[in-house]
Amino acid sequence: MRDAEPPIGIGVIDRLDAFLALREEWDALFERAARPHQVFQSHTVLRHWATHYLDARTRLSIVTLRREGRLVMIWPLVRQRRLGLDTLRFMGLPIAQFGDVMAEQGADEATLMRAGWRGVRSLRADLFEARKLRADSALAQSGLLVGASCSERILAPFADLACRVGPDGPSQAYAARERSNHRRRLRRLAERGPLSFDMVPPGEEAMSLALEAIAMKQVALERHGIIAPAVSDSRFAAFFRDLAGDTSGSSPLRITAIRCNGTAIGIDLSLDCKGASFGHVIATHPDHERGGVGGILIHHSFAMAKARGSAIFDLLGPADSYKLDHADGSTPVADLALPLSLKGRLLCRLGLQRLRPTLKSAVKRLPAPATRLLAAWRARR
Repeated sequence: MRDAEPPIGIGVIDRLDAFLALREEWDALFERAARPHQVFQSHTVLRHWATHYLDARTRLSIVTLRREGRLVMIWPLVRQRRLGLDTLRFMGLPIAQFGDVMAEQGADEATLMRAGWRGVRSLRADLFEARKLRADSALAQSGLLVGASCSERILAPFADLACRVGPDGPSQAYAARERSNHRRRLRRLAERGPLSFDMVPPGEEAMSLALEAIAMKQVALERHGIIAPAVSDSRFAAFFRDLAGDTSGSSPLRITAIRCNGTAIGIDLSLDCKGASFGHVIATHPDHERGGVGGILIHHSFAMAKARGSAIFDLLGPADSYKLDHADGSTPVADLALPLSLKGRLLCRLGLQRLRPTLKSAVKRLPAPATRLLAAWRARR
């Protein structure tokens, strides 16, 4: 007769000091069980996120599972009051590009997931919102969200670095013309002054480059009339500045830069985790926007990521055309909402959870002059 499994203890962390005190156990579970895309659920990333994004409207509601005292599962959630409902959603937004549950893997993973879901239901919220949920995530594969309504579906393209990186630039995965254009762009860029290709460790220089990258991105978005509230928010830059300056050895942020005459003209902010790199911010200097620096930066970022030991470079969603030029595949990503109460069911039935993506799509359809004005106004707020 099979021995009974040890009982599972469910806990809820709703105070910042308790979350911070869990760091050692969180890191140990992350090392044992985390999947690469769960870099956004690492304690270091969420600790810096909490410094800047945790406010009076956002309360921690982290569900933990223990077996014989050992931490075996974490649902990194927050509770917010939105549209008159109590909503549970993943920590880390809008920084986190993927949300997920971290669970010790094994034969009883499904049992742990069901127990964790019971813990989530016990919080008595109205709605569970799973933003940016990958199809290959632990939560998506658990089947617990069957019946959830979907407000948006996108693809997150990725590059296979073994195929994409050659010995001296783009590999033969690219057409001969593209490889020739890459060399030509490099020669023209070198005519402006000496070039350097750097990977910058955490510290003061990295902090400065992180802020430069966000400033470049903001200028580019405004110039092209793209409204991106997350990037224009001062907390976005502050988060990356602090993560870049974290010299504890736990920061997953890796910064690569192209300099011309000593000035940074292209900067990549990527997060590394377990053989994969996630390109969060890829930014070029406004004065070099038309010189092909963006493409050069992507190839340089691929090469540096491969040198660091990454096999995959995830370009994140959505699947913009420039990303698809470098992609070897893509992962489906969805925004899901599952009602947990009568009020939650009414909201989903009315389709109110689709309001955000609907407004976003409407803005994209505006004429370019109008979106540029909106982007400039949003950036100055």
